[in-house]
Amino acid sequence: MVQSVQRAVRILRELAADGPRLGVTELADRLGVAKPTVHALLRTLESEGLVSHDPESSKYRLGPDLVALGNSYLDTHELRSRSLTWADQLATRTREAVWVAIPTGDRILVVHHAFRPAGAVQILEVGAAIPWSTSALGKAIVSAAPAGLREELLAGDLPALTGASVTDPAVLADQLDEAARTGYAVEDQESAIGDGSIASPVFDRSGRVAGAIGIVGPVERVLAAPARQELAVAVREIARNLSRELGAPRGTSARPRS
Repeated sequence: MVQSVQRAVRILRELAADGPRLGVTELADRLGVAKPTVHALLRTLESEGLVSHDPESSKYRLGPDLVALGNSYLDTHELRSRSLTWADQLATRTREAVWVAIPTGDRILVVHHAFRPAGAVQILEVGAAIPWSTSALGKAIVSAAPAGLREELLAGDLPALTGASVTDPAVLADQLDEAARTGYAVEDQESAIGDGSIASPVFDRSGRVAGAIGIVGPVERVLAAPARQELAVAVREIARNLSRELGAPRGTSARPRS
């Protein structure tokens, strides 16, 4: 690997994680490198629009050109582009918000958000990165992932975002087994108090899990009987249709397993 590129990426990640602004000394301490080196990297990133410098505080923050890069990534991502129509259909059918997500390390990244057709003001969640273990989307993805990756994630960090977040690997393993059996995973206020979610994995043309699609809404609407089963059927069907559009072989789409 090219060390300077690696350090530049670490600077961007530090600014993204602990912003909005950090100084040269703070970044040098976090990266464990000399201040002149960090300063040179920051000046280069600034010239490319990837970081911005605040002259009053002499600190740095993420730059505007990252937005264009992020939008380009979303625009060219096949799962997102092919999910637009299906997400709208699912939102209309269930009357709930729909998220589409992909795996990224031990988190999931929301790449599309179809708003609930009616209701209160909603916040766009595209770009949100959520621990896999606290979301139905993440559980759906991991339930269909290779066994080695599943075990690695279960052995890793399992953060708690709310008091309902599951941090016991054995309990999560049981939930993953259930998701693999039924074709969908659930989340009960594990990412945000009051919210529930149901999601199913989506597969690509190689038969590997590419991401997940699911609904998110008030827990009393999404997870209460008898609506929960009807909503789960809708999510699973849309995930199957989306998988087929991605070219997934028959037999790999999310569905109940015997």
